[in-house]
Amino acid sequence: MPEKKTLERAQKDAREGKSPSTQAGEFVREEMDHIREGKHGARSTEQAIAIGLSKARRAGVKLPPPKGGRSSKETKEKAQQDMEAGRTGRKPSATRSRATRTALKRESSQAASKKSIARHSRQAARARRTG
Repeated sequence: MPEKKTLERAQKDAREGKSPSTQAGEFVREEMDHIREGKHGARSTEQAIAIGLSKARRAGVKLPPPKGGRSSKETKEKAQQDMEAGRTGRKPSATRSRATRTALKRESSQAASKKSIARHSRQAARARRTG
């Protein structure tokens, strides 16, 4: 569940008419903070971003599933599933949430380092240029 402050910042962005990706950025920021604080880790920066986007969709941000050839079918289906969960407001399984958190605790916090984020953004920009 996202923190209250994160939800408030995302709602403020929505009221100001900012794009869904800007609203979702608040959730990604929260996720990076959690990793830096040591609440849990992530295998890669991309995974950390994906967790934040998933939280945003489940919180009701109207962020569409990724389009284009670079995203896998599974990723698009998961995004669709998250959007549906955001609309219905169904509570996630406590057992599954605990298992996910336990698995993430075993990962390192390197994914949220300045160096990793910078590397990821350069790779993403490069992929957009050649794609």
